[in-house]
Amino acid sequence: MKEGLIQPGRRPRNRFFVWTDPNRKHDLVVFLGEAQPPSGRYAFCRQVIAFAKNLGVERVFTFAAMATQMHPSAASRVFGAATDTVNLEELKRLELDVLEDGHIGGLNGVLLGAAAEAGLQGACLLGEMPHIFAQLPFPKASHAILEAFVTLSDLDLDLEELAEQARIVEDQLGELLAQVEKQQGDPDEEEGDDEGSLQEPADEEDEAIPEPAQPRKREHIETLFTQAAKARSKAFELKQELDRLGLFKEYEDRFLDLFKKSD
Repeated sequence: MKEGLIQPGRRPRNRFFVWTDPNRKHDLVVFLGEAQPPSGRYAFCRQVIAFAKNLGVERVFTFAAMATQMHPSAASRVFGAATDTVNLEELKRLELDVLEDGHIGGLNGVLLGAAAEAGLQGACLLGEMPHIFAQLPFPKASHAILEAFVTLSDLDLDLEELAEQARIVEDQLGELLAQVEKQQGDPDEEEGDDEGSLQEPADEEDEAIPEPAQPRKREHIETLFTQAAKARSKAFELKQELDRLGLFKEYEDRFLDLFKKSD
């Protein structure tokens, strides 16, 4: 809805991009989807894999995130899991952190299950990112994944622009975290104030407010945006509140604008 009017819907796009290797070693097919299907994921993945096989794809790689307690300034580790022992040994040779057990959520894991069923080998590479900023872009993790991928695939990619983006985001998140930590140690801070807590956001399903949202809560969000624009330390409280209400995606672009450097 927009201003009370129902808008026509649009199905998310799923697209294949093909790169032909001029050295004739191997080509590259990239699959990008705007959204994951809410149901029927395995059937969807089987269709994707069938199409990929018809293109001549031999190995499948998926990329995902691994949220940990890492500090934004720390180097992002790359975790991995493979569909077969050959690819697993290759991950170990690169000294990646192998996931011994557990599960990989979403299509990143389901797609590899469908690939293995179809006789294709592959692996999932997961880039480490700070869990307290789990809903923000973290290009350092993407950069780490691609560094491992270019080695595995013997590709020559220019990652300098992505590395620069990673440095900018690292500085912004580090500054935000420093402000929060400083405020946590302020003796004048009101007792019982949870601002700056590094706890994970509350379950959105428990706290999400219905649409249209309650006006008072919207007004509170606007107040936090005003405060965050003046003091970056308030941005952390703002993000926690948006997470708690299940509204972060709605305000994501506006939230990220708080960290853009002025000209």
